[in-house]
Amino acid sequence: MLTIHSLTLGPVQTNAYLVADEASRTAAVIDPAWDGARIVEAARRRGWRIAHIWLTHAHFDHLGGAGAVSDAINPPVPVALHPADYPLWRVEGGAPLFGMHIDPGPEPTIELYHGQTLHLGETVFEVRHAPGHTPGHVLFYCPQAGAAFVGDVIFRGSIGRTDLPGGDYATLLESIRTQVLTLPEATRLYPGHGPATTVAEERRSNPFLR
Repeated sequence: MLTIHSLTLGPVQTNAYLVADEASRTAAVIDPAWDGARIVEAARRRGWRIAHIWLTHAHFDHLGGAGAVSDAINPPVPVALHPADYPLWRVEGGAPLFGMHIDPGPEPTIELYHGQTLHLGETVFEVRHAPGHTPGHVLFYCPQAGAAFVGDVIFRGSIGRTDLPGGDYATLLESIRTQVLTLPEATRLYPGHGPATTVAEERRSNPFLR
């Protein structure tokens, strides 16, 4: 059984997700957005052991808490990122473009790729490459839980921005069509900003997909 705990953190209200396999009490942090100490404390209160950091993409507001999460855990947990976003990670996730500087945390050591399987205890996640917002953006789909963690690909009633370096509108729409809308309609979508939604709801009412 997968348990999902969300925290909205940082200067642009980014959703960080703490997901745990209840049988093993093992957790992953998906997009440690900011204030890593809060993420670690949330896991400790629930008796979860953080074993992974998984990044949907390398924008600064999705990884600003990675350093603090890693520093609080011994040995440090590995960070997973698609290699196409490594250049973005190396420039602090683009934070200087917004007049900020961040610690991007530990260098990613796990290269994500399309079709990859990730294991969290007995819970399995599928990696889907979904570029357009950034070149290396991925989503994490958990069939057992009927849940997908979609970063900034799609939001309730909206889609990710494509005006930042590496963004491309046509590519993003193609990613949504092939990697999001092909999921079962009841799949719950957990985005990087704003409330959760479902594939069926976005197919029915998202104005960008008409």
